[in-house]
Amino acid sequence: MEHILLLLLILFLAKVFGEVIERAGFPSILGEISAGVFLGLLWFEPDGEVLSFLAELGAIFLLFTAGYLEVNLNDLRKASKVAFTPTIFGVALPFLLGYFLGQAFGFGFLESLFMGVAFSPTSIGVVVKTLVDLNYLSSRPGSVMLTSAIFDDIIGIFILAIVVTIATINQLPSGLDLILIAGRLVGFLLIIAFMGFKVFPWLFNLVHRMHVKESIFAFVVMVALFSAYLAEVFGLHAVIGAFIGGAMLSNNPFAKIESVQRKVSGLAYGIFVPIFFAFIGLSVDIGTVNTAGLFTVLVIGFALAGKLIGGFVGSKLIGFDSHDSLIFGIGMMPRAGVELVVLSVGKEMGIITDEVFSAIVLMVVVSIIVSPILLKFVIQIKEGNKPQVPAI
Repeated sequence: MEHILLLLLILFLAKVFGEVIERAGFPSILGEISAGVFLGLLWFEPDGEVLSFLAELGAIFLLFTAGYLEVNLNDLRKASKVAFTPTIFGVALPFLLGYFLGQAFGFGFLESLFMGVAFSPTSIGVVVKTLVDLNYLSSRPGSVMLTSAIFDDIIGIFILAIVVTIATINQLPSGLDLILIAGRLVGFLLIIAFMGFKVFPWLFNLVHRMHVKESIFAFVVMVALFSAYLAEVFGLHAVIGAFIGGAMLSNNPFAKIESVQRKVSGLAYGIFVPIFFAFIGLSVDIGTVNTAGLFTVLVIGFALAGKLIGGFVGSKLIGFDSHDSLIFGIGMMPRAGVELVVLSVGKEMGIITDEVFSAIVLMVVVSIIVSPILLKFVIQIKEGNKPQVPAI
């Protein structure tokens, strides 16, 4: 009975808070996290097994839908040459800053690695609305930004896979360990690639002829669960498999029927993903943020600066002028889904502390608020319009 009440409150508050935040001009993820923080400040604790399981499903479906709805393997292949350099700079510099910040504060090797991984991805969805509003999405910086953000997430997922495997063996990897880690990752990729290019097209061709209601939708959900389970069989994390499984369906015409996409998105963003983000909010220790002081400030500063500088330098190297490079760097600053999934994995495995968890969640929140404001300001300067100071 208590679990039902908690689930009801989480979904209700996540949608209400999310609506308020969206009407204020920011992504609803802030409202969903705030709903969890609000519940935590009242009396609820995030330790229940049922809530933890639902939150894990939220992480799985968040990354599955990212791969399923946002990744296009053919487009990525075509755009990879242009986006490669800014992506590498935009991932490497934040990763190094996160890792060395952890080391400077005396964290262990694995916790520092997790900080680096959490600093690396980008949430392009946060700034897409700003780009659309200013008619800048189809510009060269906007199009490269979209591709680079997807590559950021893919690279982040693969780094996470390696770090999770190292954490599982609970020691610094020897040469043999590294070979085994690479072998498990390659084995998983070979099987899921075979399934994606050979088995899934054949399977969905059969499913398309079935008379049972919602059969295609059901099989898309099964692919999400199967790919998540297969990843765990290979010693990886379920979310890694879910993302890659979604990407394997991204070019399947039967699996990508518009009505099916809407239902998958509805299941994910209507139920499971809000639970995941609210669970993140429930897990934040406000007292830890207050006492972390300098560390929290440095996490926010290093994470945002790493993306800004890395994106600026990388885009300059492919021929962008200074204004477009600055736009690109700012556009790569926001974090959201993948970073929070990385955090939840690290906390679940007992690798990162409440201090690190809470500081990086706050960094995600600040990046979501600051990035669109700065992006709009810089684009207006480039276009020769007088920048409007955003209302606070």
